[in-house]
Amino acid sequence: MKIDKFVLAIISVIILAWFFPGIGSPESGVPLDLIASIGISLIFFFYGLKLSPRDIKTGLKNWKLHIVVQATTFLVFPLIVLAFYPFIKTENGQTIWLAFLFLAALPSTVSSSVVMVSIAKGNIPAAIFNASISGLIGIVLTPLWMGLFLKQTTIDFNLGEIYFKLLTEILLPVIVGVFLQRFWGDYARKYNRYLTLFDKSVILLIIFKSFSHSFENKVFSAVDAVDLFLIVLAVIILFYAIYFLTLKVSQLLRFNIEDQITTQFCGTKKSLVHGTVFAKILFQQSATTGIMLLPIMIFHPIQILIISFVATKLGKRK
Repeated sequence: MKIDKFVLAIISVIILAWFFPGIGSPESGVPLDLIASIGISLIFFFYGLKLSPRDIKTGLKNWKLHIVVQATTFLVFPLIVLAFYPFIKTENGQTIWLAFLFLAALPSTVSSSVVMVSIAKGNIPAAIFNASISGLIGIVLTPLWMGLFLKQTTIDFNLGEIYFKLLTEILLPVIVGVFLQRFWGDYARKYNRYLTLFDKSVILLIIFKSFSHSFENKVFSAVDAVDLFLIVLAVIILFYAIYFLTLKVSQLLRFNIEDQITTQFCGTKKSLVHGTVFAKILFQQSATTGIMLLPIMIFHPIQILIISFVATKLGKRK
């Protein structure tokens, strides 16, 4: 199997941040924060342009599937991580646990969920609906989950200010994009490949900014090779726990094979796009932003690797 080029790009950007951390610092003179903010707004404006009201209307019919996927994404995922909170004793452990809670509270992916469901011959309209609505629900629920614990840390967490930024940088551009969808929607879908490239470029910029800030403040000195191995192992266990749980629930509800595929593929995904965007807003100039992004950046290639293998296998069924 080929290694995802975007994963290689993420690794390259982190290495670049390691060697040149000064570029991402506020004193560097390079307005990376402003560029990233504009890029984020454009990402979600194009996202609104590509939303098809017809596909969303078609996907609304399967309400049981939607409840299972959204409950898994925003309730089951965080509750599993929350169960380990009493066992966290050290300050370093608290930071890593918060990073896992951030991963668990994130919305599902959009493009990769739909693509993988399509390859596996699942319920595509339901996948489009869930992937689309998940990001909007996440604007409300992700900060709420994080707010329960970030107020107990040194990170400056103002829920009102955070919601204002989310509404202006994310929700407002989506609404404008949806409004202009009938004029430019076909154009946006036609050039989706280039828009995806733009999305990834903005994500790489935010990752570079976050990691350069963390490297400059020597945050990762607290994470050794053993910790990194345990983080990777925990990410894999978390993924498979949700993967098999969604399978069992969909079987109990007697979903057909297409709906089972959509439930598993959409319910297990977490969005790196939303992760980088939300991290920039939630943690602002915190030096721990790099660590907060670590689990989602490990989760991202793992979910793509496993689901793409499963999707290819399922797609060959008669």
